[in-house]
Amino acid sequence: MGKTRKIKGTVVLMKKNILDLADYVASFIDRTFELFCRRVTLRLVSPVHCQPGTKQGKVTKPAKLERWLIKIASIVSAKEVKFSVTFDWDVEEMGVPGALLIKNRHFSQFYLKTVTLHDVPGQGEVLFICNSWIYPAKRYPEDRIFFTNETYLPSKMPEPLKYYRNRELKLLQGNGSGELKEWDRVYDYAYYNDLGQPERGPEYARPVLGGSPEFPYPRRGRTGRKPNKADPNTESRLPLAISLSVYVPRDERFNHVKLSDFLAYAVKSVGQIIYLELLSIFDKTKNEFDSFQDVLKLYEGGIKLPGGGKLRNYVPLELIKELLRTDGERLLKFPMPGDKSAWRTDEEFGREMVAGVNPEFPPTSTLDPNLYGDQTSTITKEHIEKHMNGLSVEQAIKDNKLFILNHHDSLMPYLSRINTTSTKTYGSRTILLLESDGTLKPLAIELSLPDPQGDQYGCTSQVYTPAHRGVESTIWQLAKAYVAVNDSGVHQLVSHWLNTHAVIEPFIIAANRQMSVVHPIFKLLHPHFRDTMYINALARAILISAGGVLESTVFPSKYAMEMCAVIYKGWNFSEQALPADLLKRGVAVPDETQPCGVKLLIEDYPFAVDGLEIWAAIEEWVTEYCNYYYPTDDIIQDDVELQLWWEEVRTEGHGDKKDEPWWPKIQTKQELVTSCTTIIWIASALHAAINFGQYPYAGYLPNRPTVSRRFMPVPGSPDYAELEANPDVGFLKTITAQFQTLLGVSLIEILSRHSSDEIYLGQRDSPKWTTDACPLEAFQRFGRKLEQNRKLLNRCGPVQLPYTLLDPAYSDSVKALGLTGLGIPNSVSI
Repeated sequence: MGKTRKIKGTVVLMKKNILDLADYVASFIDRTFELFCRRVTLRLVSPVHCQPGTKQGKVTKPAKLERWLIKIASIVSAKEVKFSVTFDWDVEEMGVPGALLIKNRHFSQFYLKTVTLHDVPGQGEVLFICNSWIYPAKRYPEDRIFFTNETYLPSKMPEPLKYYRNRELKLLQGNGSGELKEWDRVYDYAYYNDLGQPERGPEYARPVLGGSPEFPYPRRGRTGRKPNKADPNTESRLPLAISLSVYVPRDERFNHVKLSDFLAYAVKSVGQIIYLELLSIFDKTKNEFDSFQDVLKLYEGGIKLPGGGKLRNYVPLELIKELLRTDGERLLKFPMPGDKSAWRTDEEFGREMVAGVNPEFPPTSTLDPNLYGDQTSTITKEHIEKHMNGLSVEQAIKDNKLFILNHHDSLMPYLSRINTTSTKTYGSRTILLLESDGTLKPLAIELSLPDPQGDQYGCTSQVYTPAHRGVESTIWQLAKAYVAVNDSGVHQLVSHWLNTHAVIEPFIIAANRQMSVVHPIFKLLHPHFRDTMYINALARAILISAGGVLESTVFPSKYAMEMCAVIYKGWNFSEQALPADLLKRGVAVPDETQPCGVKLLIEDYPFAVDGLEIWAAIEEWVTEYCNYYYPTDDIIQDDVELQLWWEEVRTEGHGDKKDEPWWPKIQTKQELVTSCTTIIWIASALHAAINFGQYPYAGYLPNRPTVSRRFMPVPGSPDYAELEANPDVGFLKTITAQFQTLLGVSLIEILSRHSSDEIYLGQRDSPKWTTDACPLEAFQRFGRKLEQNRKLLNRCGPVQLPYTLLDPAYSDSVKALGLTGLGIPNSVSI
């Protein structure tokens, strides 16, 4: 037995709060508990020796947090506070501490940030990065366990710590039953069976997404709420007023700063809607814009706040600070998103609409002809060659100059149902020409409807070509508007929600269930999981549910989510890697001489140009990291936690696709690197590119309408006559109505904002996230590479709105806060 000595430590925590206000009642009760010796205690765990007769590491006697009674963090706002703690520890007998156990015998929970041990013999500083809410001891079956910032593969974990590592994973997995409460730390799976409200009537019933061939879907986090009384297959829902308390593991929820920002955004948006709706009471045409000047009134005027940001400096509360932003925004009005007229040009339309190269002409359909009849395009050479500057269709195809934006096959199976709602829209195919200056020019738009006799009889189609005079020019503007409606809906439902938010959640759940926090791959991916489960849960509660904001503002209406599930049938994880995605969409060709193995066919394609640089930087970082922990493939194959994680992602999280042949096996380093790079890409750069440009591009609704309310006017009809007499009114009566516009613009304004606590790609919440020097150095190189200036081509177009969505610009003093369109957050967090 060696000599016992005192080891001093510093504990950093934040007491219970209400948003960013200190909770005085909880603080008073906790101090009362202290008086009766109901304290917060910690015990250190040895990584060297086990307790007699067990496989559990030896532990010290409990040490209490000192001076809790007299420590006051802040009079008003929630702040971190430091406490001292003193342990009796025999370093010779027990080694350097490897873990700590903590018990909270207070009345209230607190947020434990870090525990630092000072002057540990032979080691110096020992750091525990905790970042977790600690609820009263009665809420847990065991004391909470935290490990040092060491990184261990399962086989390398010190034997006395393995028991605690395995115990923690079992607690996180739960038992699969019961309703989960806020203090539960359970990660489990469920179908999307919480979107409907059948008790309100058939109009609010929604099918279960996931678990069936008809509606496959990624899994979400389980809440365990009781079945709906009107339909046992549907989970009951929380009332809207308490939707912020929807269950996710407590550490997955927004912190107090972000939640305050989020609520401030919502308060501002609701205020803007109410104010503008009140102004419209005296409008002669209810819920209609009478002119484009009416549209501009959403953005012009308002109340200007004091400039310079000085007022914010004197306000302690984050929510109030956000309401008092002074970056040019005004109270009760939306910020002006961009140019007010350039959206009408064909050049800007082409710039925003690029999708994929057209390998054959005319476009063909992949829909089953037995179900949907003949869906062959009616676009002919005669329609487009007159706009091709003397180029033939054959030559354009040979030179990779002909492109298509195809919203036909994905929408046609649902159009008959969608058009029974207030929406009146089409399937669309748009042909575009890549011109010599690198811009895309639309050549023809085909709008299609299911045959009136039934879907099995095919479709009826009308082709529109560019026109710039008379009523034909307005018809052409409407044709582009119908395409924009399709594109904005598919963007929101598929590109944004499905392909980032929904598909990433199963990776998060499985990682927490199967990989320890000290596992190297968990540490690699964890920053890219931040806040995703919570924002997804809020989306299910408010946005994508029956009658929610999304159903009210995008064209598929009540069929939005089931259409999304049908589109998920074509989802392929391997094709989410950026180079594979570009190849699939035909905007690149294989070229091993290029850094990412692909050559772009459109050189000035900002998303692809910038994206490939970001992809290459992520891949290089992940490669260096994996090389350090997995020098050989057999270590990957023998990593039990890693293999269980990947197996569970495939068979549970994406269980409807478990038998797909494209799943990587994760048996080699290359498979591991590519898979982790893809996950990081989806969560960070892909989501940033898809999400944070929504307001700059779609905040002005005529540019990106989300709904079409009537079909294309035909000659001889009253609508056509109106279009001839007053083109602007005819256009505005066709696209999104006034109240839908207010809802839609409010939504994308909230979604497009960066919060004040954002952590960006190349950053971590703690610089000491691991003790291993090589990964730390590799991560620093990754951050420096992201900061390097990249080659910027012409990326403004007629609206003079530069493409900056994949610019990782940030610094410690100037962050991409607000509606900047700058910066790549680490995770899908909004």
